[in-house]
Amino acid sequence: MSKSQWMDVVNHLRKHGSITSQEAFKHYGITRLSGIIFKLKKLDFVIVAEKCTTKNRHGNICNYAKYVLKKDSEEV
Repeated sequence: MSKSQWMDVVNHLRKHGSITSQEAFKHYGITRLSGIIFKLKKLDFVIVAEKCTTKNRHGNICNYAKYVLKKDSEEV
C-alpha cells in the first residue's frame, strides 16, 4: 500500500466523515480499503464500520461496510 493511498483515504474521511469500498475504488482506484483502515487504526485513528445494506442491479440484497471517522489522529 502506498502512502498516497492511505493519505487519500485520510483526506476523504476528514472531508466527508466516511468512506465505502465503492467510493474508494471510484475516486482513488483503491481495491482493498479494509487494509488501509487497519493501518489507520494502528496510527490511532478511531474508525468504526457501520453495516449497510442495499439492493444490487439484480434486486438481491447486498451488505457492505461504511467506515466512519470518529476520532482523527494528530500525527498525520
